[in-house]
Amino acid sequence: MKDNGTFGWLSTSHRKKLVLMIAAILMVCILECVRLGVIMTVKSEYYMQKADELHQRERRIKAKRGRILDRNGEILAANEVVCTVSVIHSQIEDEDKVIKVLAGELDMDVEEVTKKVKKVSSMEYIKTNVAKDIGDAIREYDLPGVKIDEDYKRVYPYNELASKVLGFTGADNQGILGLEAKYDTYLSGTNGQILTLSDAGGIEIKGSREDRILPVDGQDLYTTLDVNIQKYATQLAWETMVKKEAKQVSIIVMRPDNGEILAMANVPEYNLNSPYELNYEPDEEEAQKDKMDLLNNMWRNFCINDTYEPGSIFKTVTATAALETGVVGLNDSFTCSGATVVSDRRIRCHKTTGHGTQDFTHTVYNSCNPAFVEWGRRVGTDNMYLYMGKLGLLAKTGIDLSGEAGTIIHKQENVGAVELATMSFGQSFQITPVQMLRAVSAIVNGGRLVTPHFGLYTGSSDGSVVNEFAYSTQDEAISSQTSETMKKILEGVVSEGGGTKAYIDGYSIGGKTATSQKLPRGSGKYISSFIGFAPADNPQVIAMCLIDEPTGVYYGGTIAAPVVKTLYENILPYIGIERSVQLEKNDD
Repeated sequence: MKDNGTFGWLSTSHRKKLVLMIAAILMVCILECVRLGVIMTVKSEYYMQKADELHQRERRIKAKRGRILDRNGEILAANEVVCTVSVIHSQIEDEDKVIKVLAGELDMDVEEVTKKVKKVSSMEYIKTNVAKDIGDAIREYDLPGVKIDEDYKRVYPYNELASKVLGFTGADNQGILGLEAKYDTYLSGTNGQILTLSDAGGIEIKGSREDRILPVDGQDLYTTLDVNIQKYATQLAWETMVKKEAKQVSIIVMRPDNGEILAMANVPEYNLNSPYELNYEPDEEEAQKDKMDLLNNMWRNFCINDTYEPGSIFKTVTATAALETGVVGLNDSFTCSGATVVSDRRIRCHKTTGHGTQDFTHTVYNSCNPAFVEWGRRVGTDNMYLYMGKLGLLAKTGIDLSGEAGTIIHKQENVGAVELATMSFGQSFQITPVQMLRAVSAIVNGGRLVTPHFGLYTGSSDGSVVNEFAYSTQDEAISSQTSETMKKILEGVVSEGGGTKAYIDGYSIGGKTATSQKLPRGSGKYISSFIGFAPADNPQVIAMCLIDEPTGVYYGGTIAAPVVKTLYENILPYIGIERSVQLEKNDD
């Protein structure tokens, strides 16, 4: 018989199948060996990391949040060391003792603590923002499975000061509102970790080394605010609100040349250290509302979150547009009889007997509505919108706070004679107070449209500058010649026009008053306001006061102008603006 070899007993077809099977098995073995080699060499670090993760338990180390400071380094928002108490279920040896200690030391309900301690999870937080002395006391018990980690709690040394500017943080120290939210990326830093080894059951291996990834602290934010000016503006706003029994009062102080905001007070403010507590006792009707709605209303910053009809302060824009387009000259005159008629609408002057014949300058001094209806008609709709745009009134300012409201205004093609007439003296459209302040700043600073802002730069813990912020400006929004003319006219408004209650001996101050009727018209509710700048010939500071729904006398020139006067009497010497020696000599 012929020998067919080892597989001679198999048929030819079976031998081929067997060979293919062996080849396939060898190929799989070779591939697995290659794969194993790759795992052991190229990917060894990756799988070692995965293995470590299976046996490592992570606990977060919160980064210290950057502070917020005023322009002089005064701390407005800081950090306080607190503790976070947590439990690891698999490591607890005596549940009853843990529950008793934690409920007692943390002043928590036993049932609540029991639920968390008995919950089977990798880690369960019992309580955050625990005072450090209480955390240290719990640590002394040396309870297996109970972890005490140091943490940071945001604190505000001045409680209510600039609350609607600064904003506050949440439970995880993330920015919620205001500058805390706007600059959260810079302030928050990067959290670290505590890594401990545990066995397959999740129980920490005693004596094992604890690894730490250190946190990176957040950067400090230096702002344009001046604590002293902010304090005084807030005090003055409170006094005004109480005296006039008003709904709210806002005061903004800014540098008109670059948009740096020195103070922004919105009273009533709220306590930043307890931002979820209402700053008033709600009446029966309000008590029925959702609390978050009440809180959101309390947190609102009227200067940027809300719009209003600017009223007569807007006449500065109409006057500027009239001079820029050349449709009015300083010697042009207008005779006011107490009212004027546009189409079918009778528009009255605040002086019902009329101002008589007056030149352009005195129509501004007298804030004469019929005259401004005429100046607005001459300017025309296209140029009115053109200069509103040039002065930033058709767009948001870009201020570095969230929630800025935008302009509410007719579409240009829908503006008729009546709409143009009412627009010319600040009605039939709405803007924010900060938009109006920005526009007047451009009118008196030589024509430069600036961006109002609070952020100056961020710094490291040693005080060195890390990020310096830049803000857009637009030069030649109006001509320098028109700006010079408007400064002189607005100085006259304070020295001999409707803003005389803002006049201060020894200081040259320019400004404009307004009394805005709130909608719906006829409600008897007003917003009284005044914008004033000093020195009039070279403005270094501009301030705005708004009194919302004052009782009794409500004219801006009567009640808002004196507020800015009092403000300036106190802060002008502080910021280095001295009284004029010549004017003081004239008084002697």
